Amino acid sequence: MQEILLQIGALLVEAIPTAMLFIVLVVAYQILVQEPLTDTLKKRHALTEGAIEEARKAIELAEARTADYAEKLRLARADAYKIREQRIRRWNAERETALETARKAASVRVSAAHSEIDIEAAAARGAIEASAADLANRAVRAVLPAAAGGSR
Repeated sequence: MQEILLQIGALLVEAIPTAMLFIVLVVAYQILVQEPLTDTLKKRHALTEGAIEEARKAIELAEARTADYAEKLRLARADAYKIREQRIRRWNAERETALETARKAASVRVSAAHSEIDIEAAAARGAIEASAADLANRAVRAVLPAAAGGSR
């Protein structure tokens, strides 16, 4: 067993330079490779996060502009609808005015026609009444001489 311990001790003594070299290599790796690589990854991550944040801000800005555009479009449509309604009301008022003017003109013409008809009817009645007496006399003369003479 003594011999095994001696051999293990000799192996450990011979392994010291290898262990030292391993420790130096680990430290050199940390200094030469690991730290620059970690720094580069941190910078890359920061740039990526910055780009992502800028993209988020651009998206928010685009959404705000889209909402603003939609609101302006809605207001423009409402204004166009109001203008259209005002035009329709104005046209209806103009139409009603024109219809009322036409109704009044037609009423005046109808009244004038009634007056003319009444005048013509009165003149016709007067003519009939004037000629009625003459016609009655003729009828009487035509009927009486025939009845008085007895023959025809």
